[in-house]
Amino acid sequence: MHLAAGFPTTNRDDWRALALEVLRKSGVEAGSPEEALSSVTYDGVTLAPLYDAADLPEHLPRARQTAGAGWDVRQRHSVADAEAVLADLEHGVTSLWLVLGDGAIPVGRLPDLLREVYLDLAPIVLQAGAEAREAAEVLFGLAAERGVSPMGNLGASIGTAGRDATVELAERCAEGFPGMRAVMLDATPYHDAGGSDADELGCSIALGVEHLRALTGAGLGVERAFGQLEFRYAVTADQFATIAKLRAARTLWARVAEVCGAADGGQRQHAVTSSAMMTARDPWVNLLRTTIACFAAGVGGADAVTVQPFDACLGPPDAFARRMARNTQALLLEEAGAGRVADPAGGSWYVERRTADLANRAWAWFQEIEAAGGIGAASELVAGRIADTRRRRADDIAHRRFPITGVSEFPDIAEKPVRGQPVPRAGEGGRPPVADIGEGERPSRERVSEGEAGLAGEGLPEIRYAQEFEALRDLADAQPERPVVFLATIGPVAAHTARAAFAANLFQAGGLATESAGPGTDPDQIATAFAVSGSNVACLCSSDKMYGLHAEPVAAALRRAGARKVWLAGKGDYEGVDDRLYAGCDALAVLRTTFDDLEVTR
Repeated sequence: MHLAAGFPTTNRDDWRALALEVLRKSGVEAGSPEEALSSVTYDGVTLAPLYDAADLPEHLPRARQTAGAGWDVRQRHSVADAEAVLADLEHGVTSLWLVLGDGAIPVGRLPDLLREVYLDLAPIVLQAGAEAREAAEVLFGLAAERGVSPMGNLGASIGTAGRDATVELAERCAEGFPGMRAVMLDATPYHDAGGSDADELGCSIALGVEHLRALTGAGLGVERAFGQLEFRYAVTADQFATIAKLRAARTLWARVAEVCGAADGGQRQHAVTSSAMMTARDPWVNLLRTTIACFAAGVGGADAVTVQPFDACLGPPDAFARRMARNTQALLLEEAGAGRVADPAGGSWYVERRTADLANRAWAWFQEIEAAGGIGAASELVAGRIADTRRRRADDIAHRRFPITGVSEFPDIAEKPVRGQPVPRAGEGGRPPVADIGEGERPSRERVSEGEAGLAGEGLPEIRYAQEFEALRDLADAQPERPVVFLATIGPVAAHTARAAFAANLFQAGGLATESAGPGTDPDQIATAFAVSGSNVACLCSSDKMYGLHAEPVAAALRRAGARKVWLAGKGDYEGVDDRLYAGCDALAVLRTTFDDLEVTR
């Protein structure tokens, strides 16, 4: 059977000719469609517009170890609420991630929290930092009282619990608790600091190698040492980037296992939906972001997935938010069947090529860290590289090349607060302070000790992509009356609608209200409407043809009416116009300038 029978054969050159013709008709001149349509990631990976069998790498990545069995639905809890824990377990959650210590669940509350949890059925993953040994003792004591062997991960690492405690717990788990791992290698701090996928992967592999050295140096065999490690990665709404990242991570770790002589180099992965991508504004959009991220994590082969509740930026989640988080996974697993196929992205020319390219760049970064003495000695190198990525991403966010729906794009300045509470400013609502992704690098994680800096992302800032726009929204909301920008719409509705909508979208991204002059070309009428608005900033909005006829007289009338700044949405230089708004302009700079022109108190 020839499924392509009746269709003419084609090749890449045929596609190029057709693509170039379409580009020329669109006014785009390029030597090749690849030149015009390719893009480059923060890691320098080129994403081409077309892939074929020639793009397949020689070596393909490993599939998930438990292929076809779905994934572990892991819910995070940082508040000692036994009822919430049981509700999660009764409605689809299969393991618990418990955050212990200051500002979270006291270690002493662990027995009450787990009093009705079957420790031999529901894996428990601890995150206790320096109290890892104490928390492990409590968990082991509970299991001994019930006569069961616990499952999960103790969450220890050299950077948080210390070298001695981590080695001791790993030896204990290897000897007597086959269902329990001791070490969690958390790479999310590198992502949360603004790092790229290769940044996160390279650092995670360096972390893994550092822990292998510590465990084997203490006498633990290579196979047992590998068996004690679990990796935690951030997953985002960039679907294919996430799939490639998890597949690349397994490829990298398999290479480490090969070099170490380990028979089983499978990497156990815990995927967590990105904190950096979450927004406090229009948080309902987070449901879409986390759904895509969860799907990508499952397709990418994560062994366990945590979906953060959509209101995570606003403090501890309520019952509804936790329910939505777990139901996201239930629908993907039970109805979509996203976990039933082993490596569903395998064989995709695009995904395989992207996976291989990302793995190569992450491996080169890992080698650079190793050459600097390992992850513990390379903290300044790591911080500098991530800062560079953070600055490049911040520039894309400011220019809206990296759009954030509900914040930098399509904002709703009349949105109602979730749960009847105000949207918190940076550092409030149960989240740590955030740093300025464009300029500052204020750390939110303290270093533990000299010589171990960098082993847990200490000293790195913690950012959210939306924070700069949200800070302006907070500032606008805090004013007695919302600041207004006047849109001087010129001509009939058809002439000004597109650019007026563009300008309104940009100004509202900073929480500024906009008022429109409506259709018309009379400069005096437009100036009168401007005076009534009470603003001192105006933006001309119309077509190029209408600008040629009316921009200068309207700008002059606005100046006479008291306009301090006159913008123009589009292109062209006209007397009386101070600056232009256009696709790709620095939206944050425009907004900050406008706040100053409106004399908004900071």
